[in-house]
Amino acid sequence: MTIKDIARESGYAVGTVSRVINNNPNVSPAARARILEVIRKYKFRPNSNAKHLKQQASQGIAMIVKGTHNMLFAPILEKMQTECTAAGYSGMVYYIDENDNEVDRARQICREHKPYGVIFLGSDSNNITPELSDLGVPCLLMTNRAANAEIENLSSVSVDDSAAAARMINYLYAKGHRRIGLIGGDIRRSHPSSARLAGCLGAFSRLGLPFDAAACYADARYTMPDGYKAMERLLDSCPDLTAVFAFSDIMAIGAIRALRDHGLQVPGDVSVCGFDGIELADYLNPRLATIRQPADRLASRGVSILIRCIEDDGDAVHELVPYELVEGESVLCLNGQ
Repeated sequence: MTIKDIARESGYAVGTVSRVINNNPNVSPAARARILEVIRKYKFRPNSNAKHLKQQASQGIAMIVKGTHNMLFAPILEKMQTECTAAGYSGMVYYIDENDNEVDRARQICREHKPYGVIFLGSDSNNITPELSDLGVPCLLMTNRAANAEIENLSSVSVDDSAAAARMINYLYAKGHRRIGLIGGDIRRSHPSSARLAGCLGAFSRLGLPFDAAACYADARYTMPDGYKAMERLLDSCPDLTAVFAFSDIMAIGAIRALRDHGLQVPGDVSVCGFDGIELADYLNPRLATIRQPADRLASRGVSILIRCIEDDGDAVHELVPYELVEGESVLCLNGQ
């Protein structure tokens, strides 16, 4: 008789059985009673060495972070680890290069450490395929929406990237800006960048603003140096722009430095806004206008959804959380309002 046998007999997930065996309080009375009934029926006695290994390895939730430059991920990770600990799990963080395949890394982690679930941050949409179900554990895509992927073991928690980007364009338009440049990621690989660009294009169309993507969209990695280089390209290809919307605060910070190095003032000559709402954005001079993603809310909802999938074999959930437009000081009003 093993823990898996008890799970099968009781009708509850392996994670729930393990928590009952380890006297974890985060189990419903009904689940605890049923599992204990099965344990007594078969006179199950956990092997102390196996229990120790379980606590060291399989109590964990793996968190795979792609890239090291996204400052939004730090508060999300901190909150997720706190939430995991409170629920009786350990959060195991794995950083990988931006060009690495996060699903391949997840396969390796699942083979070696047997986590109960996997959380992905900063994923490449090309890697999120139905083969993800082969991992055999519940997974969660954080800050990226995965509803259209229709993968049975994959949930997601994010803001509505398209709607948020459209709102920022509407905000810039209301401030009198008609020539707007965009800095974003590779839309072939980055779902957030693709969704944000779609939101911008929809807003441009509704507002009757022409947009030449070849001239006014500069793709970049989500880093300050790449934001800097992208801004320089925009100055060459779109010299009459009055505002720049970067799809991350980090890229926006790089863009501001580039503008100043070229003798331009922000927002006096060119307005700049970002996306994410990282803490650093509040301390820039000028304070950055941005779309704020609620890190605490994203983390708490993500962990809650994943643990429900782990313990109750729940269906995948795709949840949108509210965003906030922070006006900051980096956008100049051109229409006298």
